[in-house]
This record gives sequence, C-alpha cells and structure tokens, in this order.
Amino acid sequence: MTNKIYLDNSATTKVDAKVFDAMKPYLMADFGNPSSIHSTGQSARAAVDSSRKTIATFLNCESSEIVFTSGGSESDNLAIKGVVENKQHTVNSKQQKPHVITSSFEHHAVLDTIKELEKEGKVEATFIDPDKEGIIDVKDVEKAIKKNTIFVSIMYVNNEIGTVQPIREIGKMIEKKNRDRENRILFHTDAVQATSYFEMNTKQLHVDLLTVSAHKIHGPKGIGALFVKKGTKIKHQMIGGGQEQKMRAGTENVPGIVGMAKAVRIVEKDNNRITKLRNKLIKGLLIIEKSKLNGSRELRSPNNVNISFENAEGESILINLDMEGIAASSGSACTSGSLNPSHVLIAIGVPAEKSHGSIRFSFSKFTTKEEIDKVLEVMPKIIKKLREMSPIK
Repeated sequence: MTNKIYLDNSATTKVDAKVFDAMKPYLMADFGNPSSIHSTGQSARAAVDSSRKTIATFLNCESSEIVFTSGGSESDNLAIKGVVENKQHTVNSKQQKPHVITSSFEHHAVLDTIKELEKEGKVEATFIDPDKEGIIDVKDVEKAIKKNTIFVSIMYVNNEIGTVQPIREIGKMIEKKNRDRENRILFHTDAVQATSYFEMNTKQLHVDLLTVSAHKIHGPKGIGALFVKKGTKIKHQMIGGGQEQKMRAGTENVPGIVGMAKAVRIVEKDNNRITKLRNKLIKGLLIIEKSKLNGSRELRSPNNVNISFENAEGESILINLDMEGIAASSGSACTSGSLNPSHVLIAIGVPAEKSHGSIRFSFSKFTTKEEIDKVLEVMPKIIKKLREMSPIK
C-alpha cells in the first residue's frame, strides 16, 4: 500500500529530507577520517567539531561535554557502567557495594544493564515502582538514597506509555543531598523520547549525564550522544584510538554526526498541534467498549497514545492494522517480538492478560489529522472482529 500511515515514531522516525541532504556530502566527497591530517580528513574533522557545537548549544552545555556514541543504548551503557566502574565513585568501605537507583519501568538499556551489574555482584540496586499513572515520585527516590548511593538513573519520558517524569525536581533534590555527602551521587536521565517535545537544557534539568539518540528526532540510525557534565569521571567502555576525548574509541560516524546535528537544528516543538491529534485519538479510541488508556493523560508526551483493549490480542490488532496500511506497536520496539507481558505495564499495575491487548500509537511532526481519522475509522471494526473470534468473552 503506497499511502502507509506510520504511527510508530517512538520506535524510529523518518529521516527528514533536510537531514539527508546535510549528510550526503560526507558519504561521498568529504568522506575522510577525522583523525587524518590531510585536507580530506580535516574537512571531516571540521564537520564533527561544528556538529558537536550545535548539539552542545541545544543542550546548553560545552562541546567538551558531548560524547558521540552509536545511539541511546550505548549512551546508557556508557553512563551506567562508566560511573560504576570508575574507581572515584566506589564506596570507601570494602564491605559495601556501590548502590544505584533506577525505576522498574526503564528502557531495557538501563534496566537490564543495572540488573546485570547486580547479578555480577558489582552493585546493590533499588528499582522504584511508578504509581498507577506511570509517574515516579521524587520522595520515593529520596527515600531510596543510602550512604553508599553513587548513581541514579530515571528516564525523562517512558518509551511505552509516554509518561513524563519530574527530572528537574529529582535533579534538584539530588544536588541538595550532595551538599552534605562525602560521595557525590550522579544523576543520569535517558532523554531519548523527550528530545522533540520537552526542555533539554541540561542546566535546567540539573543532570550529570543525559542520553540522546538521532533516529528518534528524524535523524539517522546508529548515532547518539551522551552529555557528561564537566568534572564527572566515567570509565570508557570501548578501547582503541583516542577518539571522543578517549571516552569512546572508534572512527567517528561523520555522516551520522552531521545528520544528528541537522536533526537537532530543525527540531520543531510543535506540541500544541500534536497534542490535539493525540487527544483526538484518545477520545475516539476510548469510545470502544472495554478500552483503557495506560498512563497519565496530563503528564504525557504529546506524541504517545497507549491503550489496552480487553479480549483482543495485541499482535492480532497490529496485523489487522498493517493490512489497513497503518503501522503501530504493541510496546517498545526492542521487545515487540517478545510474548512476555510488558514490564512497563506490569509496573503500573496492568494485569498481564490485559497488557497483551495494548497498542502504542506514536506521532511525529509528519502525522496528520487525516491519518488519525483513518485509525478511528478502522479500529472499532478490528476490535469487534477480534473479540468475536476470541474464546474469552
């Protein structure tokens, strides 16, 4: 079908034509290695330096505080393992492991990394549950802090249900705690799903580390960045050349870096228009009997609608939507192939049997009213058909 309706933008976004045009010279004419001293290499170096400055300006930080990576997952891993494995952040007492805090509904790049470190005996971990609206309480984070706490990671916007976390408030609380502590607590946020819609000023957010990814903001796949606040010591995870201030070895992905910078430059915080489309879809879908919105209606990203349909299986809904030319998701792209219930929905109290009937629609600046109208036209028919076929009534 030629007129495909793409509503899976939390998984990945279409590369903007302006981004593609910016990248092309660095795939062909200016293809040099930025570490080479000849003019072709130095042209590539200039592009990397300029792009780094653009992204630093966007995040209100210094260029030296930006480390380019392959994407959100690597940035999260670098932040977590980099802090835990840096000797300056270990706890003085040999009897105590370093303590880290995160939420139980983080992206797997954060959640599974911390669980693996815990399993290996490298950290003590606390996983904070959100409330039924999908929001982390600042007081719960504060209560979880111990003498041996070195690191807190709370995502900015949940990738499945789109709920927005109080990052600035958590950051300010941690800063206040740090005034009376020997070992400073570092605060990281995975801001991959927030970049197009929310405040990204790292000073306003009071964060030490922040993860961004290009392919969620109409940039290319395979490129991301980690903001590392000046003075924050982390151990590198990739060894090789001295790239990225010896923080991340490997020849820089010049076209990707240029593309990411262009994507950042043309970010349009078109929140009002997209919020109206989101609210229209929520209102229309909730007319369907036995449907329920997952996560807060108010503290929610403009581009996210996650709804459970009782007695209708998510994968079947997606297949039927795809037959109508509509692309959506049953959860995060990283776990959509899994038959296990969503850990995010379980965390907010959605029963396992109902989580299997959950669909995520996620918008972008290219989403139109006509596309939402089409979804509202076909969804009641799809749910009705599947419920008639279901053995559960």
